[in-house]
Amino acid sequence: MSTDLPESAVPPPTDSSESSSAPTRRTFIATSTAVGGVVLAGGVIGGTLLGPEEAGAAAAAPSSRVSLTVNGTRRTVTVDNRTSLLDLLREHFDLTGSKKGCNAGACGACTVLVDGHRVNACLTLAVRMEGAEVTTIEGLADGDQLHPLQQAFIDEDAFQCGYCTPGQIVSGVGCIQEGHTGSPEEIREWMSGNICRCGCYTKIVRAVEQTAGRK
Repeated sequence: MSTDLPESAVPPPTDSSESSSAPTRRTFIATSTAVGGVVLAGGVIGGTLLGPEEAGAAAAAPSSRVSLTVNGTRRTVTVDNRTSLLDLLREHFDLTGSKKGCNAGACGACTVLVDGHRVNACLTLAVRMEGAEVTTIEGLADGDQLHPLQQAFIDEDAFQCGYCTPGQIVSGVGCIQEGHTGSPEEIREWMSGNICRCGCYTKIVRAVEQTAGRK
């Protein structure tokens, strides 16, 4: 009986010099892991290893100084350039009336007025607010006197859980100022960017109508 192996089963000849110099999968992974650990620990810039403090400073995001008027008060602050207007209001100025809902500009819970126009604060960079005048839900009332639309929301019972209410009211104020209150259908169209999970849309429209002088 023949003991010769078929040609496909015979292992190819090895070159000792080639096998010793070419990296194996195991050595490649080990080397990559070691280098990665060095980069994470100290950081590499321009081929130079940095210490932890230098690496942290190099990785720090740039910041800018911005001055704006919020609810009639001039405010100046230095913020990370990536900070949204919503986070500036909530985390730096402690104005938590504007809510963070979807954080993607789809629900309207964060609506504020910038120079009289409605904007989604979650999509607006704070550094772009230099010289702007911002009005939040906290700035609508005159002392203890509620804004007419705030009172109308109470009169019409235009809320349930209340989470979307600040954005609804601010958006309603903008809608009235823009003159988009010719009919309930027009109000619905121009308020469509504000979502109410409780479904109080009919009463919200009534509140806007009442404030606009239609009732």
